[in-house]
Amino acid sequence: MRAMILAAGRGERLRPVTDTLPKALVRVHGRPLIEWQVLRLVAGGWRELVINHAWLGQMIEDYLGSGERYGARIHYSREGEALETLGGVIAALPALGTEAFLLVSADIFTGFDYSLLVPIASALDAPLAAHDAHFVLVENPSWHPKGDMGLDEQGKVTQSAPLLTYANISVYHPRLFSGLAPGVKQKLFPWGFEAVRAGRVSGQLYRGPWFNIGTAADLALAERDDRAGTPWAGSGSPA
Repeated sequence: MRAMILAAGRGERLRPVTDTLPKALVRVHGRPLIEWQVLRLVAGGWRELVINHAWLGQMIEDYLGSGERYGARIHYSREGEALETLGGVIAALPALGTEAFLLVSADIFTGFDYSLLVPIASALDAPLAAHDAHFVLVENPSWHPKGDMGLDEQGKVTQSAPLLTYANISVYHPRLFSGLAPGVKQKLFPWGFEAVRAGRVSGQLYRGPWFNIGTAADLALAERDDRAGTPWAGSGSPA
């Protein structure tokens, strides 16, 4: 099983810190954001990791290395110029292989248990799988009151109200990306809504701690959280 960490973001709203440091290496509770993700992924059983990077990406490689000290094996997808979220996934597909993979953003700080997505990935790999993707959703934070997508009683993602917020945690099968051209800057959404409209995306609501760090204020809130030393936090603003 492989997981990809999206780490190519420039982090414009965290400047000037991110003028000399990739956003993924910004620290919260003494560790870089991306290191928290690596630790939790490995704890959840995801040990084959793919990380894309662009701005100052060599610093990420220098810090995490091969992943051996975490009990993981890390492969890097070097973009040079950031390809956005969808473009980054397409570029990394050769490293991700032919089985369903977990996709997370480097800049979320969360207590989500990634082991819960292991059986989801296995289900997506089934020959007659009912879905091509699985999205983790959260209650709408203050900065995003309108939400992104719905979730029906059968656990299928919809575009119907009431809407929830995409948590930047998902599982995809590579077949969903078939035919997409590499090297093109593209975002996961609104492209991802095509599979939603086709009824091919399952989902779940996560009510635990989740923090999306996009600004210095978000980082300060996370640092003030009294559960230091654990990847828990509240709700920050979008990346």
